[in-house]
Amino acid sequence: MSAAEETIKSRPEVTKPSAPVLNRALDFLSSVRFGVVQLCILVVLAMIGMLVLQQNVQGFDAYYVSLTPAEKLVFGRLGFFDIYHSWYFNLLLLTLSLNIILASIDRWPSAWAYIRDPKKTATKVWLLSQPDNASIEFDRTDASSAAEKIKSVFESNGLKSSVTEVKSIEYGLDADGRKDFSVIKEKTSTVVFGQSGQINRLGAYVVHVFLLTLFLGHFVALQTGFDADVRMIPGGTTDQIELIQFNLDKKEKFNVKLPFTMECTDIQQRLIDQGGSIDVTNTMDWRTQLKITDPQYGEKIADVSLNAPFNYRGYRFFQAQTIPVGNARTIALDITPQNGGDPIRANINRNGNTSLPDGTKVEYAEFLPDFTFGPDGQPDTKSGEYVNPVAVLNVTPPGGERTRVFAFAQKLADNMPVGAPKAGYKWRLAEFEKSPLAHVLSIKYDPYDAAFIAWYIGGFGLCGALLFVFLLSHKRVWAHIETREDGTVEAVLGGDANRNRIAFGDKFKKITEGLRSINS
Repeated sequence: MSAAEETIKSRPEVTKPSAPVLNRALDFLSSVRFGVVQLCILVVLAMIGMLVLQQNVQGFDAYYVSLTPAEKLVFGRLGFFDIYHSWYFNLLLLTLSLNIILASIDRWPSAWAYIRDPKKTATKVWLLSQPDNASIEFDRTDASSAAEKIKSVFESNGLKSSVTEVKSIEYGLDADGRKDFSVIKEKTSTVVFGQSGQINRLGAYVVHVFLLTLFLGHFVALQTGFDADVRMIPGGTTDQIELIQFNLDKKEKFNVKLPFTMECTDIQQRLIDQGGSIDVTNTMDWRTQLKITDPQYGEKIADVSLNAPFNYRGYRFFQAQTIPVGNARTIALDITPQNGGDPIRANINRNGNTSLPDGTKVEYAEFLPDFTFGPDGQPDTKSGEYVNPVAVLNVTPPGGERTRVFAFAQKLADNMPVGAPKAGYKWRLAEFEKSPLAHVLSIKYDPYDAAFIAWYIGGFGLCGALLFVFLLSHKRVWAHIETREDGTVEAVLGGDANRNRIAFGDKFKKITEGLRSINS
């Protein structure tokens, strides 16, 4: 063994120091792979939330009853009935947000460098290695004039350009063709640099900002707010809403008191075919009118339509659905005096009343779309369809007792008890405006308008940012200009784009064709 080998062997092994634990943890949290995995898990959880009916969705009670005991236990234990409020969903939103923030911080310096300090020079060898490159000879001109021509063509194609003088050193060759370091030759070349769309380098960070806005908004909304449905019947009043909570497979309901009182004053349904049913397929719009009584702010009238929610003190009221049992918003009665005389037309709103010329008070008490008598002998409806509609009235003559009267849409024989004259009049239901029994409103409580910010700022901003990122690109083109020994000028062009390379190839071809046409 030689002395050199012994020396090398005797050297102690140098071990590469391991990175601190904190640095490794930050590298992991900021890695693209970690972010993609989290995003995939988030998508899977969102799909589960679409497949398993959530507890705040109308029709959940019927869905819950249809599940097997095993499904109730598994779904309840895993939190699938309210997955968007689950601890793991919120944790995932937080860790994904952290990943985006750390990744942005880690990659910001390199992205900003493209804007602050662009690479304005390039070697001939590097340019020729680019997928898009070209070589153009200029006759009867010098390097300075060629540079101005190239700059003019660059700028006519939308590239902001600059010209840079580059000095380099070349070594001579000896008789054997090897570099002779004693012979030094200084060489000057010119580089024209053009670029456009450099702001696109920051597009990813704009996407991250809107994505974080979307995540943060939803997280705040989920933590501070709630969703609930409430049935509103004209004349009904409530200051509470019912929420559902699961303890494993046990469904528990509890009431939440509102800081105000809601009274439903009117519901209306715009039908496509006025003679048809009140089914969803025959409906253009629903409208619910509320009177809100607030001890702090007084009274307020709220109109809630299908595409026009109402906002009040962090509460958003939406139309959720209707209870498709036929009813009447208004009724028109033909009232004929029993002792003869002209019929009287009376129009009454739901839960309203009117007075006849003789002082008789008529109250709209109830509407039965398919009249029948129940097992207990009380008036009832066989279905929710308008088969045999009847208006139930409370009639009070002057100085007399209140009497229940049935006004049928169909003509009945005088000898039928339900159709016999009462309170001195014959009663007939002439017309009515169809309306459902009740509307169901969805109430979303969001005290900080976080969901609004998430969807309208984060969501729409994200769509715009993605269009900005994918439709635009950072295009860069260099032209390296040298004067040959024979006096001709050669320009070697090359360039690249960070995305949409096909469009860049077309632009590069247009630039080279423009230069060749100038030089011809």
